[in-house]
Amino acid sequence: MSEKLKNYLPKQYKKTEQLPINHNYLRKQFSNSKAIFNDIKKLNFNTDYTLGKKVDEVEKKFAKITNCKYAVGVGSGTDAITLSLKALGIKNGDEVITPTYTFYATVGAIVQSGAKPVFVDISNDLNIDIQKIKNKITSKTKAIVPVHWSGQICNMSELKKIARKYKLTIVEDACHAIKATRDGYRAGHYSNSACFSMHPLKNLNVWGDGGFIVTNSKKMYENLLMQRNHGLINRDTCKIFAGNSRLDTIQAIVASHLLKKLDNITEKRIRNAKVLDRELSKLDQVTIPRRFKNSKHVFHIYVIEVKNRDKLKSFLISRGIDAKIHYPVPMHLQPAAKYLNYKKGDFPISEKICKTVISLPVHEFISLNQIKFMINQIKIFYT
Repeated sequence: MSEKLKNYLPKQYKKTEQLPINHNYLRKQFSNSKAIFNDIKKLNFNTDYTLGKKVDEVEKKFAKITNCKYAVGVGSGTDAITLSLKALGIKNGDEVITPTYTFYATVGAIVQSGAKPVFVDISNDLNIDIQKIKNKITSKTKAIVPVHWSGQICNMSELKKIARKYKLTIVEDACHAIKATRDGYRAGHYSNSACFSMHPLKNLNVWGDGGFIVTNSKKMYENLLMQRNHGLINRDTCKIFAGNSRLDTIQAIVASHLLKKLDNITEKRIRNAKVLDRELSKLDQVTIPRRFKNSKHVFHIYVIEVKNRDKLKSFLISRGIDAKIHYPVPMHLQPAAKYLNYKKGDFPISEKICKTVISLPVHEFISLNQIKFMINQIKIFYT
């Protein structure tokens, strides 16, 4: 097997895992997990491992914090998108619009639903350019999957108008955006569903993979319950043929404990980002993506545009700062997208962004002194 395809951490991660100012904070977050282990011990006695009581409980909690009627726990954020599209009837030959500047999972989920991804460029807030969506709509277009990049919600009121006019469904990739708002809107309120990830490095994380789908539609909720569990409506009756994407009870236990900390996690990330914004905006070589006063941006990652990006990245790493690139290649130029026949120059803003963005650690365990150190090192680089 190729080195690139092995299960364990690739060499590229080992190079930065010991840096003092790191994107990875899991050891700190779970340094005291006695309460979690106590609940897992109880689970081991009642053997409620699959779709157990704790899954029901955490689904209700998640629906409440998102202000949606229903929440469905699934195996991952990727599955959340795929199952949402399937529940909405997306099938082979349909087209689904999404931004080309996103994580691979967004597009992979669309493809797994059977649909063809149709890409759109982004705006200066790094989210999908709403005004360019209309030009991509055809008779085969059935849905839009906007991505709330880094935790800033798209202009959903305008997107909803387009969807209503062309009779399209909306599935929000909100995997970065738990607790985010825009105009008082939270993901899931004005769409068919919103999808969240609990990957270990998300704002709400678990000890493996997990995800949630939220919706206000009872019909969709009931379909999603079948989509995640073989299409079963009871032990002996399969209403539709479907796969298996159940949220494990163990992960539901971990999520339940982290939900108690979510407000604190969110506010600390916002606080750290505001300090970075304030100081880095003073540099001519740095461009801060557009922020909105009516938006609560929750900063799953802190992304900025910079000059001499690759040299700056190497410089920061040499100073103990885990600078990363999210992401160096837009989706339309990935090898997997070759069959879609896109080419360089098709989406100039996304292509430019991928050459200029850099991500800095912004999570709740980054101290103010570490924030100041990062800022100072960037200033030194550009002096």
